[in-house]
Amino acid sequence: MRSMLKSELAAAAGVSRDTFRRWLQSDRDYLQSLGLKPKAKMLPPRVVNYLIDKYCIDL
Repeated sequence: MRSMLKSELAAAAGVSRDTFRRWLQSDRDYLQSLGLKPKAKMLPPRVVNYLIDKYCIDL
């Protein structure tokens, strides 16, 4: 898996950026432990994999 912009992954999930932001807020502590910084626009590969698995996003 590669790094992705938050907006790219939100589009792939078929949700708005605001909804995607709320998804990220629900797992904030865990995502930060995976290396996601709060203001980052680019999601690291580990975070992308986690979100794809959790929300069943088909890329």
